[in-house]
Amino acid sequence: MTRTSLHSGTHDRLTHDIVAKLWNLCNVLKDDGVTYHQYVTELTYLLFLKMAKETGQEQGIPEEWRWDELEKRDGTQQLNQYKLLLLELGSSESGSSPLVQEIYANASSFIKKPVTLNRLVSEIEKLDWYSAREEGLGDLYEGLLQKNAEEKKSGAGQYFTPRPLIDSMVAVMQPTLEDVIQDPAGGTGGFPIAALHWIRDHYDISQLDEKQQKNFYEGTFYGMEHVQDTHRLALMNLMLHGLDSRPGQCGIWYGDTLSSDGLLLPPASLILTNPPFGTKKGGGLPSRDDFTFPTSNKQFCFLQHIIRALKPGGRAAVVLPDNVLFEGNVGKQIRADLMDKCNLHTILRLPTGIFYAQGVKTNVLFFTRGPVHHDQAERGNTDRGQTQQVWVYDLRANMPAFGKRTPLTREHFAAFEEAYGPDPLGLAPRTATGPEGRWQCFSREEIASRGDSLDLAWLKDDSAEDASELPEPSELARDAMGELEGALDDLRAILAELGEELEELV
Repeated sequence: MTRTSLHSGTHDRLTHDIVAKLWNLCNVLKDDGVTYHQYVTELTYLLFLKMAKETGQEQGIPEEWRWDELEKRDGTQQLNQYKLLLLELGSSESGSSPLVQEIYANASSFIKKPVTLNRLVSEIEKLDWYSAREEGLGDLYEGLLQKNAEEKKSGAGQYFTPRPLIDSMVAVMQPTLEDVIQDPAGGTGGFPIAALHWIRDHYDISQLDEKQQKNFYEGTFYGMEHVQDTHRLALMNLMLHGLDSRPGQCGIWYGDTLSSDGLLLPPASLILTNPPFGTKKGGGLPSRDDFTFPTSNKQFCFLQHIIRALKPGGRAAVVLPDNVLFEGNVGKQIRADLMDKCNLHTILRLPTGIFYAQGVKTNVLFFTRGPVHHDQAERGNTDRGQTQQVWVYDLRANMPAFGKRTPLTREHFAAFEEAYGPDPLGLAPRTATGPEGRWQCFSREEIASRGDSLDLAWLKDDSAEDASELPEPSELARDAMGELEGALDDLRAILAELGEELEELV
């Protein structure tokens, strides 16, 4: 075994051990009725203070609100100090930095008992922070976010794309030092962080001069997230990986991509994203006025944003549900527009149920924006008919039911990555695997004959008819309960704003 693999194994074990200890602390909060998502948010408030101390980045936190001031108190005094610092650090009048203000914006605690907070603070203080610093606090926090998503797919889990899938998408897109990378549905920051890891592994950033490094860290990664609690997690995650978030400058901004906020994101040469599924709340249209095809379907709206946000020649990898591939009316128009303006060269059909609710079927669309000719630039037109053929890799048919018993790993994507080839634009020579294989090519004419449906499947899926592969009834019941808990949390938040309380169900 090489030194690198030995270090990697030790690194993974240390990170796993610390994440496990942090996650076990959630049991402390159960008596206070705190959900998993609330726990991770609460832990973020505390970990930010501790990690700022450990990394020497406390300059953005006024002295009276730093970790040491909280840790030396106990009982009611400590709880009062904690609740006060949550209010103060989110205020522009506190003297805290803009990043600190964003992380603590509208922050409030779910902790009711002084003994609960004291236990959390004490256990966090006991962790092996020397090893945590050596192994990377960013990886530790990423592990905590992943644990949250695995435990409960509602709440923060709905914004968490499986890391093996993210890593595979990044690997075939091959980010470079010259790219401007965007995630318009930023979630917890998984895509920009994976892209950063790829670039660090393939380029020597230390050889860049000071100005070049500044431009890289402050001008490469952009995104937007409209759920404030999730935005906090993203800010913390990016900070621990060495990436700043500055409104209007770089990082993941707090805002709604489907409003005029989205127009502020700079044009990108690479977009990596997993937009939220479903329709806009209330069924209304997004407030963006630049979409050619108005629709309340959020996925179709994000797809239109991505087409517009890509620079000529820019490339994208986007996770989308099956309905985007076959839905008629405006869906058909948007797919035709996509294939006209972009080279949609590859579709990866993903296994069922790897994230989101059980049974949701998803895909990754890989495409490249066509060029804009000088005589068309003023009208904003591009070359028409960019897509000549679409290659489809079926990683769904006859695949196992992924979950805790059968985790999704990077190895599951190895054959796809090999078939995709070494060209990030999808232009490497490709060979179909025959009617019984997973890799097929469809011409633009064939797709047009199907009414521009991209729901291109040819393998008989025996697993779809095998009842033994279905989740256990108890697992389905737990998923349903999780969704109900999430809905109740939303209702409680609404009623709390109205000054009322939701009666507990019995």
